[in-house]
Amino acid sequence: MSFQGEQHPGVQAPASETRGFRLNHTMLRVKDPQTALEFYSRVFGMQVLRKLDFEEMGFSLYFLARLEEGDAVPEDAAQRSVWTFSQKGLLELTHNWGTEDQADFAYHDGNAEPQGFGHICFSVPDLDAAQAWFDANDVEFIKRADQGKMPDVIFVKDADGYWIEVVEAERMANKGDGMA
Repeated sequence: MSFQGEQHPGVQAPASETRGFRLNHTMLRVKDPQTALEFYSRVFGMQVLRKLDFEEMGFSLYFLARLEEGDAVPEDAAQRSVWTFSQKGLLELTHNWGTEDQADFAYHDGNAEPQGFGHICFSVPDLDAAQAWFDANDVEFIKRADQGKMPDVIFVKDADGYWIEVVEAERMANKGDGMA
């Protein structure tokens, strides 16, 4: 029998009507797309899969992914849109036009009061190497791997102040199980 998910109060068995549903992307609003794209492409190696402009509403969407060897991304824009919206784990950066020209403009990061949205997370193959990479690229840390009550977890900020958790899967094996 295959894994059926952990059972907790409130968890219901998936309805057959939800077969094929998957989380495609998480969206963050960004003040300046050039600054945000520079950060995510340089620091996290992400590439823009598709940019969609909505002139009548005054915003653009940038869909980013960390492509892997063998990912067959279509060249044709329409087919690439279809491919993009069928993927898992994408980051959508939404730019409302004109915010980049407002000196005092900032989005709520979700961690200041009142708290709401918390963070996105990247898994990396080597947490120590990632931490050194962030240092070399002047990334702002909220928490380093050897700080705080949760060792082996890094938190950094992106160009808009959003929090990014960074983990190494192997180091997460016993987190939260009362076994350190």
